[in-house]
Amino acid sequence: MQYSYTARIFASAIVVAVPLAACQSGSGDVVTQASSRAEAAAAAAGTGAECASAALKLKAYQAARRPAGTGTGAVIVEFTNVSKQPCILRGHPSVAGAGNGSTQRSTALKVTRTGSPSTVRLAPRARAWVKLTFVQVQGEGPGYCLSGAEPSVYPALLIGLPRSGTHRVALTDGRIAECDNKVTTTAVSAVKPS
Repeated sequence: MQYSYTARIFASAIVVAVPLAACQSGSGDVVTQASSRAEAAAAAAGTGAECASAALKLKAYQAARRPAGTGTGAVIVEFTNVSKQPCILRGHPSVAGAGNGSTQRSTALKVTRTGSPSTVRLAPRARAWVKLTFVQVQGEGPGYCLSGAEPSVYPALLIGLPRSGTHRVALTDGRIAECDNKVTTTAVSAVKPS
């Protein structure tokens, strides 16, 4: 019984062969080589590793469809895989308004999630998106919030995705102005929202 149990575990494991020369030469990190090969095998199998923080470049711009008002309304956040390996993104983002020059001054926004999360596989240079919809500022000048709260204005957003780090991103066309520190987010998608 012990033998068949061990055989089943071994049959389901991924075995990575590292050339003996790599172990003896002292050149190269054997653990890194084995890890890279395991990630390549997983990617070939259609799964892949989550996109590391350094593998992603973010861009944010105002959405074409946004609620009526004078604030930011809605933002599209675009994730580009700038690495040379495919990787995956999944889930809904966390969102915070970035403080001026200090993460201690950042304000976590209350997130309402829409849509079902799915896994998006990004080839090198491929993109994925999320749409963030804010409680809109009303009126002229600094504006006002329908709730009676003061509007908040942020120079940038802090966007986090599970196992893919937190990224600071500023709008390409303005600043983030919103009410009530609330945001509705879509899940990461391979389809660009409007």
